[in-house]
Amino acid sequence: MGGSGSAAAHEFWLDAEDYTPATGDTIRASLRNGERFGGVELSYNPSSFERFDVRTDGAEVPVPGRLGDRPAVTFPNAPNGLMTLIHQSDVSTLTYRVWAKFESFIEHKDFRWATDAHQARGLPETGFKEAYARYVKALIGVGDGAGADAATGLETEIVALSNPYTEVTDSLPVLVLYQGAPRRRAQVELFDRGPDGAVAVSLHRTDDAGIAVLPVTPGHTYLADAVVLREPDSARAEETGAVWETLWAALTFAVPAR
Repeated sequence: MGGSGSAAAHEFWLDAEDYTPATGDTIRASLRNGERFGGVELSYNPSSFERFDVRTDGAEVPVPGRLGDRPAVTFPNAPNGLMTLIHQSDVSTLTYRVWAKFESFIEHKDFRWATDAHQARGLPETGFKEAYARYVKALIGVGDGAGADAATGLETEIVALSNPYTEVTDSLPVLVLYQGAPRRRAQVELFDRGPDGAVAVSLHRTDDAGIAVLPVTPGHTYLADAVVLREPDSARAEETGAVWETLWAALTFAVPAR
């Protein structure tokens, strides 16, 4: 899949129609690509993902669906407890045709070192490719919402260390992982959608244990985002022609009104 620098810089997430459904309800959630909780809805398309699962009480099953389904997730008879939707996209590429687009991206996502690294590798300022993949999760509190989030084996992911449906007051600690290890001093961007639809954005940073504490408000919905930028290995570079690779982790959840 191709794209532009500005398009790929958009967030990608799973957004549930209802984050606190009753036990036995049908779960519906959309795959979305855009900015500040607004964007296009993507359909269910097996050729565009490597993994699309539902985890409940430690058991995992594929998300059922047919090509073109919207919303992308329709999961009937949801069992009581904390549900995790897990989606790993396939690898896509984009071409930076304007150097300023790359500069804007690395500034926004806190990769200032990449300018010097790009130049040190003798790479051109225009016409170069980036490969990217998305690793997104959504937490849904079915019934009493009891349970705990956990690592799912994605190459990079955000794990909630408290249950937003049963334990949270005014903050939620999250662990950011890359290849199973904590990401130290990594930037986490938090999108906060209020009941009126207004969205606020804030930046946070993990500590030496890979943990960031995110401020939350009851009655709001959240998207947390953390990005890895790396030089692709030789196989990825040969396959895609990319000189950079990004891995986007995202976690959506809601904090019920008290």
